[in-house]
Amino acid sequence: MAKQKVTISVDRNKVDQLEDLLHIGSTSGVIAFALDELLRQEQVRRDVAAYRRAPLTMEEEPWPGPVDDEMLADDTDWEALYAEDDGAA
Repeated sequence: MAKQKVTISVDRNKVDQLEDLLHIGSTSGVIAFALDELLRQEQVRRDVAAYRRAPLTMEEEPWPGPVDDEMLADDTDWEALYAEDDGAA
């Protein structure tokens, strides 16, 4: 995807802290990392919500323990897999 130059206002202290913590050498790198992480977290949140909307079938095994968001952080589109039936077939 093409990058575009923009002007934003940021908390310089937060950016500096993240550059140090994550060993990222630029403000652009910190912003890119933050956006990627936010997108990932939102997709996982939506996937977990979609999964929880659908009741388990008799064939499905229950999870061996609590559902950890990281367990669902893969390329599976859980939202589409467990989409609510809209009546269209």
